[in-house]
Amino acid sequence: MLARVSARLVNLFWLWTLLGTGWAWFFPEHFTWFLGMIPGTELKWIPVGLGIIMLGMGMTLTFADFREVLEMPSWVGLGVSAQFIIMPLIGWSVATAFALPDQFKLGIILVSCCPGGTASNVVTYLARGNLALSVMMTMGSTLLAIGMTPYLTKAYASAILEVNAWKMVVSMVMIVLLPIVVGLVLNSMAGKKLEAIKKISPLVSVVVIVLIVAAVVGATKPGILAHWQTLLPAVFLVHAFGFGLGYFWGRIFGLKERECRTFSIEVGMQNSGLGSELAKTHFTLLAAAPCAISAFYHCMIGSFLASLWRRRVPSKEDLEVS
Repeated sequence: MLARVSARLVNLFWLWTLLGTGWAWFFPEHFTWFLGMIPGTELKWIPVGLGIIMLGMGMTLTFADFREVLEMPSWVGLGVSAQFIIMPLIGWSVATAFALPDQFKLGIILVSCCPGGTASNVVTYLARGNLALSVMMTMGSTLLAIGMTPYLTKAYASAILEVNAWKMVVSMVMIVLLPIVVGLVLNSMAGKKLEAIKKISPLVSVVVIVLIVAAVVGATKPGILAHWQTLLPAVFLVHAFGFGLGYFWGRIFGLKERECRTFSIEVGMQNSGLGSELAKTHFTLLAAAPCAISAFYHCMIGSFLASLWRRRVPSKEDLEVS
């Protein structure tokens, strides 16, 4: 029962993102508290929330999953390569083409260099894609992002502002790597006892991401209002091209329809919550605004594609792509 309710709520991720963003737009103070410190501690809400998401992801993994990666290394390799080749190039191109303040350009490049979003697995499932491949790609891109995200951001954004890649690597280790490793160890030691936590973990991820997006949108409302004519189309194009080129990347390498859908979703959906935290910590809150808008757009586009693809079961011809 708990699993079914949680799954239904997670499937409406796009709706919660839409509602949260709208709510924060009119009542920013209802969400901006999430940008601050946890009362009575020296910990901040966002990194703790992201750590919980990664811990939950780690609890769904086993050492056998890593062996599974070895059974389809070319697919996972192609997908992760697309994530870190296509998206950063798109982000840099769009940021260069649009007349935006440097902090907004930096935010666009940063989020395009982030790993795949955790919601991509849900969207892949709804779109009748290859769920196992989606999970492996998310896991692979997340682990590689510890080094790739900081140094790709530095490479593409160095002409805009100075980027301290090493400090970002340290943040990635603390927020991403350590929680995943802890979750993996916990799952290997007490997997069955964690079933209830695993069932609600995706829902917790949705809640945390919506809180991050809403908080950043609420706090940066003046900046968004001042530049919405260029900022909104710019971030939309990043994801539209990401979904489209991700799909055709699979086609170019002769993959089947299910895998092409998976590539499209994994490449098009970024870990915008992570991007928001990195932007806020290492740059400015203004740089986090494109990351928050990114979460809104990739949820909308992903949900739209999932609704279309779900009605079209891959045909025999689709599955026999040469």
